[in-house]
Amino acid sequence: MKKFLIIFVLITYSSISAQTYVKANAFTTLFTIPNVGIETSIGKKSTFHFDALASFWKSVNGKPREFYTFTPEYRYHFKEKYNGFYAGAHIGASIFNFQKWNYLNTNLYEKGLGYFAGATIGYQVKVSDKFMIDCFLGGGWHQGFYKGYDLTTGERYDKAKNYNKSGESLPYRGGVMVSYKIN
Repeated sequence: MKKFLIIFVLITYSSISAQTYVKANAFTTLFTIPNVGIETSIGKKSTFHFDALASFWKSVNGKPREFYTFTPEYRYHFKEKYNGFYAGAHIGASIFNFQKWNYLNTNLYEKGLGYFAGATIGYQVKVSDKFMIDCFLGGGWHQGFYKGYDLTTGERYDKAKNYNKSGESLPYRGGVMVSYKIN
């Protein structure tokens, strides 16, 4: 967590002289899963975006729903920065204590970490000099390393010696970011 905070402070500090927005995802907030970020100019039509998404839910209906993702992303804006269509490429990391979709009607869940790589498409609209709306959708490939557990016994259900591995291609980003220009 210390490394994350140091990186976040460095990115924020280095972007003070550039046009920079802080953001919050209105869509995920409705589900009480905060998604906050920062986007700063790095070129004529390029920006760097970093966000963190977190579900602090230890249990929903008795099943674990806790996860954290950290996503740095390069964005290319086709028209102009912070106005119109853009495409982005990202890599990121995840930490999870979560029941995967294919185990929803069981007592099995997974605890581990992973990395992902993918792309994002989006559209930004300036609402005023200080506010912007950023609608986006993204996905790609996620590789997870986890240990599988049974909720009723607390014992591992998987037969992997150390960590089990699972890779999926799927949509995993999206929403409506309300953005505020800080300089």
